[in-house]
Amino acid sequence: MFKLFGRKKNPNSKQYRWEMAKQMCNHHIRYVTEKINGVDEVIGRNGGLNIRDDELIVFASSDVILRCKVEQMQAWELLSKDGVVITAPDLEHGGRERTIIVFYVYYR
Repeated sequence: MFKLFGRKKNPNSKQYRWEMAKQMCNHHIRYVTEKINGVDEVIGRNGGLNIRDDELIVFASSDVILRCKVEQMQAWELLSKDGVVITAPDLEHGGRERTIIVFYVYYR
């Protein structure tokens, strides 16, 4: 039965996190937002996502927005498939846990 319908995806598994990271790296970034003081603010524009060793790097506006270990991140796609939400300890900014929303460039 699993062969016919596939296995259920466990978002807490290492395999799921690596698959999600690799899938995200196939997109270019339109902009990145983060909720600051209860307001979604744009913190970066025009960039990309990359995996280096075991880390996911979100790069936009000529700056590293987020750098985290792939196995420590939680990520899920927006229902519209236009982007992804990433929650992880940010190694680039002192290790505090951050949640950002990355919106992809839409190509026709």
